[in-house]
Amino acid sequence: MLNTILALMTVFMTTATPAQNVEVDASASKIIWNATKVTGAHSGTIDIKEGELEYKGNQLIGGEFTIDMTTINTTDLEGEWKDKLDGHLKSDDFFGVDKYATAKFKITKVKSTGSDKYTVTGDVTIKGITESVTFPASVKDGKAKAKITLDRTKFNVRYGSNSFFDNLGDKAIHDEFTLDVSLVTK
Repeated sequence: MLNTILALMTVFMTTATPAQNVEVDASASKIIWNATKVTGAHSGTIDIKEGELEYKGNQLIGGEFTIDMTTINTTDLEGEWKDKLDGHLKSDDFFGVDKYATAKFKITKVKSTGSDKYTVTGDVTIKGITESVTFPASVKDGKAKAKITLDRTKFNVRYGSNSFFDNLGDKAIHDEFTLDVSLVTK
């Protein structure tokens, strides 16, 4: 009986699917940010520097990404106003990219919710501050998509926040912003 159990354990251990890391194609992947304020909204892009998704078989089980914060780019403005907003977003009022040139995201938990659908939990690090976030994602054929909502004030990005400053009126910027993430693997 013991020999049978040991034989079955050996078969299971040798046929178990090992985890596989698949590199993200940073140039083909895209992150679109969207932020709102009392009087309107702005959107733009930010680049992935590097990353990978981790699979066991065809199931997502993990991943890790580095975001190049110096690439913050406003896409809904042009000329002088675009340059001003891009500069302000890179300044210490917002993301302080001279000191914090990258942000990170590391998946800590993945739960399958159906065919190619997942609930993903992970740690986001912006400006040296790490917070956990959970969001739905889809992963299929080497592509992953997710919409992530973050509260910027949790990362010490408080400029124009009604949560910290009184009497901002129509100058207030909402605390939450979204990231529409589209990843393509190599």
